[in-house]
Amino acid sequence: MCRNIRVLYNFQPPTTADEMRAAALQYVRKVSGLQKPSRVDDATFARAVDEVTAATERLLASLQARVPVRTREGEKEKARVKWKIREARLRTP
Repeated sequence: MCRNIRVLYNFQPPTTADEMRAAALQYVRKVSGLQKPSRVDDATFARAVDEVTAATERLLASLQARVPVRTREGEKEKARVKWKIREARLRTP
């Protein structure tokens, strides 16, 4: 899984169309193995990004949350804590 793809579901404020498109682009890049397609494949690549974005929008709209709403600040704090734990492990011989 590409590390740059983030959880998009159940956020306050809601996930934006730009965030969904960015995740779709990362997914298509990962699956295709291409950072940027050739001119010949450009339309195919763009169509794939559009289709993945649309599927993501449908998915997020149809899910029903059973957990508390996430905040971007809360997710950033979780990431900081994980990094501190990882960093401590690296420093311990």
